[in-house]
Amino acid sequence: MSLKSLILTITVLLGSSTFATAGPKVLLKTTKGDITIELDAEKAPESSKNFLAYVKDGFYNKTVFHRVMEEFMVQGGGFELKEDGSIEQKTTKDPIQNEAKNGLKNARGTVAMARTGDPHSATAQFFINHVDNGNLDYPSFDGWGYAVFGTVVDGLDVVDKIAEAETATKTLKAGSGGQTREAPMENVPVENIVIESATVIAE
Repeated sequence: MSLKSLILTITVLLGSSTFATAGPKVLLKTTKGDITIELDAEKAPESSKNFLAYVKDGFYNKTVFHRVMEEFMVQGGGFELKEDGSIEQKTTKDPIQNEAKNGLKNARGTVAMARTGDPHSATAQFFINHVDNGNLDYPSFDGWGYAVFGTVVDGLDVVDKIAEAETATKTLKAGSGGQTREAPMENVPVENIVIESATVIAE
């Protein structure tokens, strides 16, 4: 291969990397500011499809960030602020399969599926990593870890504001399927931080 051909090949490869196809984008309008998330539908297809379905259904509108831990993560997407000021867990779709083996890392600014101790229990709740949380990456502490499916591409300063919010133990209504009970939860923002709307801005 001639030097000219080699340079051309390298240029083409670099160009294809630089102009890689962007994934779907979702805009979260919160009471602390706007956050834009780009989804990795190629490496996390099921998680991305699931998240987009909830967004398109309007599920996240008026939900809150109910668990906030500075230097760790901010979690939301599952509890709705009601008109009487109470916060109640919403009924979700069926759980999805854990995609934590996709190679994506829980780095600062990435978005991952929240779940219970069951690796395949994620539904609507998600969290945004406030710092690099390599301990959450596959295989983590339970042989699975937490599946990253997106990245904050605009509004990371808003994530910082949310993470810095004062928190306390508050009583929320937890449960599903219409069966809820009041239960104390830790690390809940004292001042409600609400996702006013979630919309798909690019597909």
